[in-house]
Amino acid sequence: MKKYLAEVIGTFALVFCGTGAIIINQEAAGVITHPGIAFTFGLIVMVMIYALGPVSGAHLNPAVTIAFTVAKRYPIKEVIPYILSQTAGAFLASGTLYLLFPANQFLGSTLPAGSEMQSFVLELILTFFLMLVIIHVATGSKEQGMFAGLAIGSTVLLEAMFAGPICGASMNPARSLAPALVSGHLEHLWIYLTAPVAGAVLGIMVWNILKEKS
Repeated sequence: MKKYLAEVIGTFALVFCGTGAIIINQEAAGVITHPGIAFTFGLIVMVMIYALGPVSGAHLNPAVTIAFTVAKRYPIKEVIPYILSQTAGAFLASGTLYLLFPANQFLGSTLPAGSEMQSFVLELILTFFLMLVIIHVATGSKEQGMFAGLAIGSTVLLEAMFAGPICGASMNPARSLAPALVSGHLEHLWIYLTAPVAGAVLGIMVWNILKEKS
């Protein structure tokens, strides 16, 4: 149960701080700014990896859990409990933010600025790169070590910085599902449930090719 609780806490922190930064930026007339939001996402991922990585691996993301299973670095029997834990943490965070900011319309939901296909492709590519980084710095699906948190958090920050204004740079189905359901804005949700999973699995497929001995 410790690792499930760690996933609940870690995903709660990710969604609470990340989407909280979006909400507070809207409520405070843009004082946080887009770079501030990107830094918030990157930093909260980094610190949760250092805090919870030794306990659960700090996946904090159903797409990452699924990809680790495809890579045979994580047991299939743990996939559903992990995804349920991550989703629970995300919903607790979005519910808390709704209580704090009930007038906010979107609660940090990810919505495409352009076409759905544009955002789908962006989310797929972003998660592909993120998973390539994760699988190279993770140890047996547990993101530990001196530089793992820094590498993964920096990747999230980088991708949120340049792609956030167009697609939201979710890369995480739980992060998108919770605010969408709590706010009632389910339009375009399919993008953020499918593209990150496809991108993460594609990352593992390419990793398998790269690590093959010639």
